[in-house]
Amino acid sequence: MARMHSRKRGSSGSTRPAKLEIMPWFPHSAEEVEAKVIELARRGESMSRIGLELRDSFGTPLVKIITGKKISQILRENDLLPKIPEDVLFLSRKAVNIRRHLEENKKDLEARKGLNRTEAKIRRLVKYYRRKGVLAPNFKYDPEKIQIFLR
Repeated sequence: MARMHSRKRGSSGSTRPAKLEIMPWFPHSAEEVEAKVIELARRGESMSRIGLELRDSFGTPLVKIITGKKISQILRENDLLPKIPEDVLFLSRKAVNIRRHLEENKKDLEARKGLNRTEAKIRRLVKYYRRKGVLAPNFKYDPEKIQIFLR
């Protein structure tokens, strides 16, 4: 399927484990994995970073297979879930960087188009998260406020 904001299809992405069951070679228990998730979250790591860390250094194929819960569910139970979802946060950082670039390079139309696309993604995600109840119903993406929040 084609990407929304490019002319290509794009097929990159990691492959999930074929079997959705606990592997016999996995040495850690569900409690150990949950404790590691909580420890990494308290260190300030994002959910995607926690998943990478568990996969690369802890050897965890999928947290949900082992614990029966997603990383976000574990963080929600321990009140460690961030106020703003990480995909909105990362796109906001990208938009702030593009805005900073546009302040110095006012005639860069490609960057302006990139900013429009990035902010369209942010607005679409915010609408989705408001509908799902993750964000407050009165939450609104404001570039100036988000720039202060990201500092």
